[in-house]
Amino acid sequence: MLIPPSPQDCPEDPIASSAWLLALREGGPSALTDLLAEADALLEAIASTPGDMFEVTGRRRQDYTQLLARIQTSRGLIDAVETRTVVALDDATRRDRRGAMRDASGHEANEEGLGQEAHGIATRDLSLTTRRSPADAGRTVTSARRMVESMPHLLSAMISGRASATSLYGAADATSVLDADQRAEVDTLLHGRFSTLDGAGTRKWKAAVATAIGELDPDGEALRHRRARTRRHLMLARGEHGMATLTARMPAADAQLVHKRLSLEAERRQVRGERTGHGALMVDALADTVLGREDGMDSVRLDLGVMITDRALFHPGVGDVAHIEGYGPVPAEAVRDQLRAVTTQPALGHRDPFGDDGPAIRAVIRRLYTHPTTGELVQMDSRARTFPPAMARFLSWRDSSCRGPFCNASSRQRDHIVPHARGGLTSLENGQDTCAHCNQKELDTLNVERLEDAEHPGHQIAWTGYSGITRVTSPSPLVRPAAEAGGVDLADGEGVDGADRAGGGAGESPKGVP
Repeated sequence: MLIPPSPQDCPEDPIASSAWLLALREGGPSALTDLLAEADALLEAIASTPGDMFEVTGRRRQDYTQLLARIQTSRGLIDAVETRTVVALDDATRRDRRGAMRDASGHEANEEGLGQEAHGIATRDLSLTTRRSPADAGRTVTSARRMVESMPHLLSAMISGRASATSLYGAADATSVLDADQRAEVDTLLHGRFSTLDGAGTRKWKAAVATAIGELDPDGEALRHRRARTRRHLMLARGEHGMATLTARMPAADAQLVHKRLSLEAERRQVRGERTGHGALMVDALADTVLGREDGMDSVRLDLGVMITDRALFHPGVGDVAHIEGYGPVPAEAVRDQLRAVTTQPALGHRDPFGDDGPAIRAVIRRLYTHPTTGELVQMDSRARTFPPAMARFLSWRDSSCRGPFCNASSRQRDHIVPHARGGLTSLENGQDTCAHCNQKELDTLNVERLEDAEHPGHQIAWTGYSGITRVTSPSPLVRPAAEAGGVDLADGEGVDGADRAGGGAGESPKGVP
């Protein structure tokens, strides 16, 4: 058992005492296990028999919010220690398997096969120990190694509590297509953007990684997208109580169109008087249509906002990613050919591939302007209480998903940051996209306000809970800020200056957008 030195031996803070830390490090994992076991015994006693610990009489509410904040800090530190432990377990397993194979055969084992076998053993042990699914445990082992070996900034963010372990593991998992050097570059790039990811959930962390990958390795990103398209598939997973989950892996543009079509059909059915929830109606519409039931969806045309820089549309390889409305960043390769096909007028004398409806449904390219340092879309105003269609569409383009902290939901509603009832303007400055839950922020949040920060310009929203903790959310930039882009030249020699330009397409753009 590791016994900390007495105050007489260490007059300074014993936690910061080098002698105590040295003893703990020299004791290795066994010493740390003993230390955690002692803490666990105390916590178990408090959790099972709290006594007066949680008696609120005579205690401030702030005492509990401070305790909650401390628990969160401790959880982040435990997660960081677990990350290093998982990697050490994988290494120790590999060492032991190497020794066992050497003893059995008398010569060195194949390292690649050895590594796969050791990884499988470590993954299973982690799964059994932590009650994770084997698939989740495997991703944990792999992502933990990525953070420990080549993504130190992500690991530091976990230690400092700047992001949750779930979000950081998701970000590390999203770099699976990169080698160690490229992963380190992404880690450095994300480190410079931590201030804009303070309130980001796992979905936005993964989007930030996708954007960074597209910037650092545009040629490789296009190749990875083409390869990923060949792995389209549909999966059926058994659920509880006679239910099941149907999952389709498909190109992002098609997936977003399917989701949008089902969502609109669900809204139509609700207007028609059906009382079922929105999500359930989307499922009904899908089943009715695919199975050919009588009340399937009527045929309609859908428009989808696709934002892509002119340089990425016409000059592949510059590193700009495209953005799909309601989805987020995708490789420019994923939409470039589709945009060219639906925006190009047929040559004289050639048949229109869209037939007689071609002129009506052909996509429209409109210029949008982004802030030169943040890469975010600029604003326009309205005097109406409800956001007009053009402005609502603009918010969807800018925010891409719900702006609530750590919320990974798709946005469905346009929200006034300062409520209209309290004098809030109907403007892009005072507007944000939210899900239905986060749109009720006045009920569960102490304060939500737009920040004006000269050092960090952009559309930043501060959400403050009743505990006093504030998280800041920012929209994902559509293009690289000018300072990061470094004056990227187009193939014809024209530079990008002033406000970066992005084209909107794949559907009729709202009127009034510059």
